[in-house]
Parts: sequence; C-alpha cells; structure tokens
Amino acid sequence: GTPPPLREEEEEEEEEGGPERALEKSPFQLTAGDVYDISSVVGRDLLQLSAGPLGPAALARLQFRIVRVLEMLEALVTESGLAAEQLRLERDSLRRELAELRGRGAPAGLSLGPDKMVIDLTDPNRPRFTLQELQDVLQERNQLKAQLFVVQEELQCYKSCTHTGLKPRYVPRSTGISTSALVKISFLLQLAVRGH
Repeated sequence: GTPPPLREEEEEEEEEGGPERALEKSPFQLTAGDVYDISSVVGRDLLQLSAGPLGPAALARLQFRIVRVLEMLEALVTESGLAAEQLRLERDSLRRELAELRGRGAPAGLSLGPDKMVIDLTDPNRPRFTLQELQDVLQERNQLKAQLFVVQEELQCYKSCTHTGLKPRYVPRSTGISTSALVKISFLLQLAVRGH
C-alpha cells in the first residue's frame, strides 16, 4: 500500500530539511536557532530511549549525534582559544610598538602628558589658535558689532537731521571703545557717508 500520512512535525522537517540539518553545518556557521534544533533532535532521541529499548539503528543514530555535537563544541573551543591567543599577541605587539614610539619620539627630556597632543605642522587642517584666542576674537567681534550698530544708529540720526535741516548735536557716549576700535568705526563711517 500507500505510505502512512505524515504528521505536521515531519512535514515541516521535510520542507526545511529538518532540525537534523543543523548537525551537518559547520560549527562556525551555526546560529542560535541551529543550537535549539540540535537540542531538540538529541532531546527527542533521549525521550525515545527513556520510553523503551531502542533498536541498534536508533541507538547508533543517537550516539552519532552526540559525537557530532561534541566535535562541534571542540572546534568552537579550539577556535575561541586561537582567537584569544591571537588577540593577546596583537595586544602585546601594540604595547611594544607604543613603548618604542614613546621612547624614540620624545626629544631630549620632553615627555608629553596625558592632556597633551602632537600636532603635525605640515597638516593644513591642524589647529592654529588656542581656545582662549578664539574666544577673545569672538568677544571682540561681538563688541565691534555692537559698536557698529550704535554708530549706524548715529549715522541714521545724522542723515535724518541733515535731510530735515536740523543741526545734529554731538552727544558723547561712554562706550568704553578702544582707540583701535574708534579708528575702525571712523573708517566705516567714512565709507558709509561716501556710499550715500
């Protein structure tokens, strides 16, 4: 006759190759799902063993699967040990290289602290100013912008007074402007007056 109908589990196993397929994979290609499949296969065989005596073929199959799992574990442990040893060797090599660079890179008694850095003077993108210098420039720029705004207001007042025929009167301000800033503002005023 006809073969007995397959159970759902057996149909799924045939479609995907079954959980037994995980035992055929290289240990280095196993996924967590494969480990669960292997556990399922071995667990199922152990359940059959506890349910009653197994035939010689079933016992041989279980023995083969257990040996295969042990071989996979051995391969993974060996690979892990080799990788760890390789990392140790790489670390030691980098430490030696760093010590060598520190030894020959420090000119006559100069040693760099942990908060120091070496700058390549040929690098076009190297930092050229200290943070304090940049802050000072930014502060001066902001002061000059504020002073320019005041001068522009005064210029606008001066222009409106000359158009209406009124005489502008000079009101001294105590802006704390330096001489160099006054020269810059004066120059800007001259340009503004010439432009209009």
